[in-house]
Amino acid sequence: MNTHHTDRRNEWSLDWLNFFLADVRDGLGPYLAIYLLAVHKWEPASIGLVMTLAGVAALLAQTPAGALIDRTSAKRSVVVAAALMVTCSCLLLPWVTSFGGVALTQTVSAIAGSVFAPAIAAISLGITGPKAFTRRTGRNETFNHAGNACAALLAGGFAYVWGPIVVFYLMAMMTLASVVTASMVDARAIDHDVARGFIPGPVGAHAHPSGVRVLLANRPLLLFAVCCGLFHLANAAMLPLVSQKLAQVNLQMATPLTSACIVAAQLVMVPMALLVGIKADRWGRKPLLLAGFFILPLRGVLYVVSDDPYWLVAVQLLDGIGAGIFGALFPVVVKDLTQGTGRFNVSLGALSTVFGLGAALSPGLAGLVVQAAGYDAAFLTLASIAGTAFILLWLTMPETRNDSDAARNAPAPGIPPTLFS
Repeated sequence: MNTHHTDRRNEWSLDWLNFFLADVRDGLGPYLAIYLLAVHKWEPASIGLVMTLAGVAALLAQTPAGALIDRTSAKRSVVVAAALMVTCSCLLLPWVTSFGGVALTQTVSAIAGSVFAPAIAAISLGITGPKAFTRRTGRNETFNHAGNACAALLAGGFAYVWGPIVVFYLMAMMTLASVVTASMVDARAIDHDVARGFIPGPVGAHAHPSGVRVLLANRPLLLFAVCCGLFHLANAAMLPLVSQKLAQVNLQMATPLTSACIVAAQLVMVPMALLVGIKADRWGRKPLLLAGFFILPLRGVLYVVSDDPYWLVAVQLLDGIGAGIFGALFPVVVKDLTQGTGRFNVSLGALSTVFGLGAALSPGLAGLVVQAAGYDAAFLTLASIAGTAFILLWLTMPETRNDSDAARNAPAPGIPPTLFS
């Protein structure tokens, strides 16, 4: 078999797998809030509680999911099974009306969705190796954001005509496409030792620490986990809160305008992910992370300036910068801090558990603040948490880039650096 042809096929298969999984990996996301508010007339606190319960389930599943991906050689099958479980759980919602039923379906969806991040990261690392992982991760995130933007555009247009329920069927179509693209990745191209961050030799051959031990013994990894947890505690509830505000102003336009918010952010995330993939090895991880973390408190403050739908959509553009940088750098930093341990994916899962805790608590916290003091108070509360995360990252987190990464990506003498070098 032609090796170059196989490599190109795997590259494009990973690209389109990330594209189609974009609408599947997070379930209904902010559309769940609109659906429950518009169709079932739920209160914001009840919506927040369901989303929090699902988030807690995902939180508990993250580390076991990472351990599963470390151990299994059937990584593609795990992705396919999880995509089908997420979609089937969400497709049940039109026939489920009780709080318990909705909470159960979203809990199952969240547990299944917890395997996507470590599985995609492991497949990518196993195919490319650590030297090309930063670029591959940037490319993964680029296609993921492009898929989110495309799905949101379709959801907004279709929902305007047929109502919020259309997002369920759009997810089903994306799931089928993701199953096809996952099967196109050549399983023989995945080095499963490399995929878990294992380095052959005296260290790699005998070091098999658990995910918890790696996390607790590695101070930079622990600091990064805390920063990530605060980041998601501040970030996760912002878009659902915006969606609820839009629904109160104009119920018919709530889903299309939420889609506009998502599309606006995702379109900005595409160049941000490309930038990280191309430049993170040269510029370092920390400067880019600081830029991404600074955007979040600024965004929270700007949301209180106006309730105008167009202003809210415009502010959502900032989410594209912060989340685009964070999403592309997260697996890269974890790879930096765990390389050679053989426990990359379980550590990725452990950190996902920490920031998943923040994401799970965020909607519930925001919903309580909304009911007690209004939407503006909720946005300012989230902004203050985001500011704390930025300061902690700035003062305590070291640079994780290896010197070999910088040397490998430095421009040749006499040749000026360019964005696409």
